[in-house]
Amino acid sequence: MSDRQRISLWDVSAEEREIATDFDGTVTTDVAIVGGGFTGLSTALHTAERGIDCHVLEARHIGYGGSGRNVGLVNAGLWLPPQDVRAQLGDKYGTNLIQQLGDAPAYVFSLIERHQIRCEATRNGTIHAAHSPKGFDDLARRVEEWHRLGAPVDLLSREEAAEKIGSEAFYGGLLDHRAGTINPMGYVRGLTRAATGAGAKISTGVRVNGLRREGGQWVVETNRGTVKAKSVILGTNAYSDDLWPGLKKTFTMIHYFQFATEPLGERAKSILPEGQGLWDTGQIMFSLRRDAFGRILIGSMGRVFGDLTGLSQRWVRRNLKRLFPDLGDVKFEKAWHGQIAMTPDHLPKILRLDEGLYTPIGYNGRGITPGTIFGRAMAELLDGGDEGELPLPVTELKTVPSAPVMSRFYDMVFTSNQVWKSL
Repeated sequence: MSDRQRISLWDVSAEEREIATDFDGTVTTDVAIVGGGFTGLSTALHTAERGIDCHVLEARHIGYGGSGRNVGLVNAGLWLPPQDVRAQLGDKYGTNLIQQLGDAPAYVFSLIERHQIRCEATRNGTIHAAHSPKGFDDLARRVEEWHRLGAPVDLLSREEAAEKIGSEAFYGGLLDHRAGTINPMGYVRGLTRAATGAGAKISTGVRVNGLRREGGQWVVETNRGTVKAKSVILGTNAYSDDLWPGLKKTFTMIHYFQFATEPLGERAKSILPEGQGLWDTGQIMFSLRRDAFGRILIGSMGRVFGDLTGLSQRWVRRNLKRLFPDLGDVKFEKAWHGQIAMTPDHLPKILRLDEGLYTPIGYNGRGITPGTIFGRAMAELLDGGDEGELPLPVTELKTVPSAPVMSRFYDMVFTSNQVWKSL
């Protein structure tokens, strides 16, 4: 491994090694894929398996964006309850998307098994914890619809949730047996290894500076040469920049931070003893999980202030004490934050930016499963598939004029939350 700065705990602890292909000069390929995260690498793997030549271009290193900073919850479904997804998208696309993302954890774990990806995978479910009585009512509504659809989910009483979480701070929960946890950097590196093995070319340290149509194909200008391709997939999501005009204004960007304790061994054996990951129903979302080495990972919306010793650290300590008063003092190994692309309707998009130029975007904090499934869908489309068969209707780019202002507003709110709950 190189001496570069590690962006998260996962960047340090992942067993899968980094893989990249040399790049210099002019390259011709069928598909150029911009971004080395879940979407880009899933697109590359599934495209290469179909015998289509493809080349991934990553400006930094694999998993540098949201993929390597993710919480690592392999969740089913979306931010919204399934009935709300159907109400917004209509019966055809709503039902299709609910089905595909409901089955998505199983598909992710099948890829992990098939390619023997070393990513600390567990399949004991995830818990959506009720932070209030109203939150519990919301979970009950979700469970009712998931049961109608035949999904294996349980509504946990306050006592049942306390037993599975190891804390009496919650009012109940939704246990989704389809879901699980992974080391997200291990997963995205494993996708890289699998895609390379299937014939994809993957280059890091290659920043794309321009895109233009010329002679019926795309010319992709980079800092290290030019790529000519029939099609281009942008897999940059919350890390989209000014490469395509207006793209980064299609969502509100928010930060999400995490802290990882040192391995706690027997001290933490009562915390999430069955290995589920957790997030709550609060408007300012909170997450909690363990890794394979006994570390506790806790996070929320906002940026890290002061690394391991400042404001965010005080927020974390206060919340750990609130949740687990018997845990005592802990030491932290790593703190980091990443970016989430939040859309106004909390639904992801598949945008057609131009002929042969697409981007799945706006995962609303659900990068692992939509990134994997949408990457597969892009490969099917590139292999002669029909746009109508995609998980979502293809739409044109539509900017959210208030996005920059809302990003700054949420940043202020999340910072204030850290200050208030650290007092």
